[in-house]
Amino acid sequence: MRLQIGARLFEGPGPFLMGVVNVTPDSFSDGGRFLTIDAALAQAERLVEEGADLLDLGGESTRPGAAPVEAGEERRRVVPVIERLRGRGLRIPLSIDTSKAEVARAALEAGADLVNDVTGLADPALAAVVAGAGAPVVLMHLRGTPADMASHASYADLLGEVAAELRRALARASVAGIPEERIILDPGLGFAKTPAQTVELLARVGELRALGRPLLVGPSRKRFIGELTGAPVGDRLAGTLAAVTACVLAGVELIRVHDVAAARQAAQVALALRNAGGWAGLR
Repeated sequence: MRLQIGARLFEGPGPFLMGVVNVTPDSFSDGGRFLTIDAALAQAERLVEEGADLLDLGGESTRPGAAPVEAGEERRRVVPVIERLRGRGLRIPLSIDTSKAEVARAALEAGADLVNDVTGLADPALAAVVAGAGAPVVLMHLRGTPADMASHASYADLLGEVAAELRRALARASVAGIPEERIILDPGLGFAKTPAQTVELLARVGELRALGRPLLVGPSRKRFIGELTGAPVGDRLAGTLAAVTACVLAGVELIRVHDVAAARQAAQVALALRNAGGWAGLR
């Protein structure tokens, strides 16, 4: 992996950790906890102290069945947080988790460095914003919308279809003028996938490296962990760390998590295993 995101050059195999800051009242894992600006700032700074390599800020929940948020409200939630973080001199790369062109434009102007789009640039207007800003982008695999995606979880060849649909997202980006070297791909664990499909996809995620782009995977606190263990959302750290280990062993470059300190420890051990006992450490 070699990708400039804001002031930082991400170079090497990673893994790099993306810390999650949900500025929403209804996220599946921590809805409402960081809705105020001060709470979101404190969470962002805590994740940086724990060793996050970049932060992902979102103002709209993408949990299954989530209702859409009007662009103005989403912008009101996230832009002041980005502005305040930059005002404090925080230089860590910031990602805006949005599928709306208006929100992405405002966030990038406020100091965000990366657009993380769960729809894989389904909206040409968002693609144009990303291209015009010269920003890197995460293209995630999703069928339907968060409100109805459960009805689209039907696959004859799960990995093959996810790969093919990610290739189509890459083609959309190319048409919009976004160079391939600025693109990260996300297989979308839990998005239009049943828990069983999510487990299969995670087990085979390394095969998606054949697409030629860095991978971002977000297993943190997901429903499949609850289905496997019976643990409620707030008690899925151990399951998350097992998934983080699987990602590192598969060569995934970026991992999106809520609990950065614990994930970093798990990733360090997994990396040593991947390197056959080496102590290269996280880059």
